[in-house]
Amino acid sequence: MAANLTDTIRITVAQLDSVVGDIDGNLAKARAARQAAAAAGADLVAFSELFVAGYPPEDLVLKPAFQDACRKAVEDLAADTADGGPGVVIGTPWPEAGKVYNAVALLDGGSVQAMRYKVELPNYGVFDELRVFEPGPLPGPVDFRGVRLGLPVCEDIWFDQVCECLLETGAELLVVPNGSPYWQGKADARQQVAIARVVETGLPLIYINQCGGQDELVFDGGSFGLHGDRTLAFQMPQFVEATETVTWTRDRVGGWRCADGAFAALPDLDEANWRACVLGLRDYVDKTGFPGIVLGLSGGIDSAVCAVMAVDALGPERVHCVMLPYHYTSNESLSDAAALAENLAVRYDQVPIVGPVEGFEAALKPMFGDRAPDTTEENLQSRARGTILMAISNKFGSMVLTTGNKSENSVGYATLYGDMNGGFNPIKDLYKTEVYKLAEWRNRHEPEGALGPGGVVIPANIIIRPPSAELRPDQTDQDSLPPYDILDDILECLVEDEMRISEVVARGHDIDTVRRVERLLYIAEYKRRQAAPGVKITRKNFGRDRRYPIVNKFRDRG
Repeated sequence: MAANLTDTIRITVAQLDSVVGDIDGNLAKARAARQAAAAAGADLVAFSELFVAGYPPEDLVLKPAFQDACRKAVEDLAADTADGGPGVVIGTPWPEAGKVYNAVALLDGGSVQAMRYKVELPNYGVFDELRVFEPGPLPGPVDFRGVRLGLPVCEDIWFDQVCECLLETGAELLVVPNGSPYWQGKADARQQVAIARVVETGLPLIYINQCGGQDELVFDGGSFGLHGDRTLAFQMPQFVEATETVTWTRDRVGGWRCADGAFAALPDLDEANWRACVLGLRDYVDKTGFPGIVLGLSGGIDSAVCAVMAVDALGPERVHCVMLPYHYTSNESLSDAAALAENLAVRYDQVPIVGPVEGFEAALKPMFGDRAPDTTEENLQSRARGTILMAISNKFGSMVLTTGNKSENSVGYATLYGDMNGGFNPIKDLYKTEVYKLAEWRNRHEPEGALGPGGVVIPANIIIRPPSAELRPDQTDQDSLPPYDILDDILECLVEDEMRISEVVARGHDIDTVRRVERLLYIAEYKRRQAAPGVKITRKNFGRDRRYPIVNKFRDRG
């Protein structure tokens, strides 16, 4: 190789969306990115964690046939590098001696030049890697065309031992493949971790994160680089696939600096949350192969926000909204739902549920006798709606979008086999107060990449009306629940922070209200186990992050 390559290296950072299990598709995407890197004059193209397999592959990675297919894809891509073009750093599962590692491969000169294995396997929150991978040994650097690269993998930089080992064994530049999912504030957390490793080692660092939705997780990209003095070398955007070719040169004291990094502006919290929900919904629908979605449009805030997210994600032609009125559906709800559908330019139908509900009631009358109406009759309305939406889904192939927020899911304010019916929920991890906040934000902004219209899309009346399930006359949510600002603060204390009852009360909450919310939270676990997946937004979502027993007699007596 030319000697000057030891003093200058051009690296293409490939912030892309690989699909779990689509090994051929991921390989094709890697090849296309390598061709683009070659056209940009790059020496090396670097991909994210487990790019070949898609991340996280979960127990799929235990299948020997899957392991073999990943290995073959890596070897095929390695053979491509015999053309003298860019080398490749790419994440892949790697079977070795009966064990499977979360690995990163260096490919160059037509072969696999080196493998490095992830040492720190996360086993908390959404991560469960110790179940499927073997921890690797502490790694040394790899030599790439005269530059000694350290290749720690994701969690390896959240602790100090791997990067310290790389420094002590001669690494000059850290290239870090990541599969780091989004939650509120995560971009800042990543940079702080990376800065800590740079401070400890004095080494510059390139952080490559994947971008795209996978089940409940959204990977937001936001790849970046840091110089050895902690200054930002480059910043890539969030929530979009992107590649960036950056030139690193050796300075007079032997360190490396980026000469031409671009700096994308990162979205604020509201925009980030909205775009995470939209990206997660889009990728879930597209990757599972649904032609579009259908949802019940009630005239309320939750279904309105979900409808706008769906149009932003998929375009109006792939979104079907259905109003399912009953005796208690107000004229305001009818007019607001119709106005929203018109603003979004989506297909909009009305399917009254009076007949189905009265049919159920007539069928049950001999058994129920003269028992007074109660939540049973309310739930019949919700379940009639759920059945009709599922029938529409069966007939036309669209996936039912369910629209319950985290506040309602927390306390069980939802009906199994009714409004909980559906394949995915974009606002599942947003509290009710956050749903209102995002509705107001969307009316003022047109998000980048959105396929929906700009301007005021959600009628103001939907935002200002008191929320109601409209299952009985003059019903509002606050008949059964505390005001949402109080409820959401209590829930965040109990769910995100696992606070004691006494600590929540010390924030100014009534102790009886807190205990009631705690009880509702625990007894609704069986419902949440049957809920559709939805985008993770908070630090602790239901399901992957928070795994509580259904049978649970514990109550905090503090």
